[in-house]
Amino acid sequence: MADRHFRHRLDLSASTGDGGPGFGPARWSGPEAAPADLAPAGLSRRRLLTAGAMAGATLLGTGLMGGKASAASAPAIFYSPHQDDEALGLAGSILEHKAAGRPVYLVLVTRGENDQLAAIMNEWAWQKDEKTGEWKKVDWSCRLRPSGRCAAHGPHGVEWPTDGDSMVVPARTAEFMASAKALGVDKVINWKIPDTAYDGDDAFKKLTKTVKSKIASLADQYPGASHKFTAGWLEVTRTHKAITDAAVALAWDGVLTDVRFNFVYAYDYPESYRRRGAAYVLDIPDEHMKKKNNAIRCYNAWNPSKNFYALGYHSVPEKMESAAADLHEYVFALPDKNKYQTGNIDKESKRFTGEPQWDWS
Repeated sequence: MADRHFRHRLDLSASTGDGGPGFGPARWSGPEAAPADLAPAGLSRRRLLTAGAMAGATLLGTGLMGGKASAASAPAIFYSPHQDDEALGLAGSILEHKAAGRPVYLVLVTRGENDQLAAIMNEWAWQKDEKTGEWKKVDWSCRLRPSGRCAAHGPHGVEWPTDGDSMVVPARTAEFMASAKALGVDKVINWKIPDTAYDGDDAFKKLTKTVKSKIASLADQYPGASHKFTAGWLEVTRTHKAITDAAVALAWDGVLTDVRFNFVYAYDYPESYRRRGAAYVLDIPDEHMKKKNNAIRCYNAWNPSKNFYALGYHSVPEKMESAAADLHEYVFALPDKNKYQTGNIDKESKRFTGEPQWDWS
C-alpha cells in the first residue's frame, strides 16, 4: 500500500476518543504571536514577495502554457504532495503571495492513492492484535461518528473497491480542486504521479528522480519563479521526503534559486516545536485565515452527487482541526547540506527513529 498519513496500518488498539476540538468556526482560533520574520534588514517581507511579480495576477487554466514565461511574471509555485497538504500548511503562504500580487501556481504532485482510506469509507480496517502483533481485518464503524464529527451523519453507505485508487483518487482530487478554488490560485497543475514511495527503496528513488525532472522543467519554463515545498525531513513521511530530496538536490545544484519549505505536519506538535528552526513564522491575518479555513472545510464536505466524501477529514481530522486553530505557518530555509541525508526517513527504513530531524534545519 502507498500510505500517506496512516503509516501503512491504522492502529486501532488505542482509543481515539473525541480527538480534539470541535470543527465549527467558533472553535477555529489561536493565540496571538509575533512572527519571526528574518528578511534582510531594509527589505520588507512584502517587497520580497512582490519582486519579479506582475502588478496583478492573471487567471489561467489548469494546463501548462507553452514556452518560457518572462521574468516579470515569475510565479510562486507551491507543491502539494497529496490532496490536503495545501490546505493544512501552505494556504496561508499562498494567500500571502496572492496579496503581494504574485501569480500563484499550485502543483498536485501525486495521485494520492490510499487503500486504507478506501477501507475507512467501507467502514472496516486493520487492527493489530496486542498479543500476537498480527494485523487482522475487523468490522469498524466510522471513528468520527461517536463524537458527531462525521460529515456523513450516519453510515457512509459506500462499497468502494479496496484498491485505494479508482474511487479514492477522483474524490480526493475533487476536494483538492475545491480547496484550490477557495484559495484563489491562478493555475493548478496535476502531475498525476503514482504515489509509490512506500514500495521499497528502488521505488522511492524512482519517485524522487521523476519529481526532480518535473520540477526542473518548471524551473526552466518559469525563470525567476519561487518554489515552495513541504519540509519532508520534519514530516517523516516517505512521499514528502522524496519530493523534498528532489527539491534540495535541485537547490544545491543551482537549478532552484528561490526555495522554501513549509512544515505542513507541524500541527501534530506543540507550538514551541512547530517553530523550532523555522526561518520565518507566518502570522496569518484574519481575512486570510477565513480563506484558509474555507479550504480546510473543502475536505469535510459530504455530497456524493458531486464526489465529495470528506476524505481529507476522515484521513487526518486532528491535523485539520489543529491547523484550523493555529494562526501561523512555519517556513524553513534550505536544510544544512552537511547534515541532510537523502532517502527513506520513516521508522520502517531503519535509518531513523521516525522522528523529525530538527538538527537538519
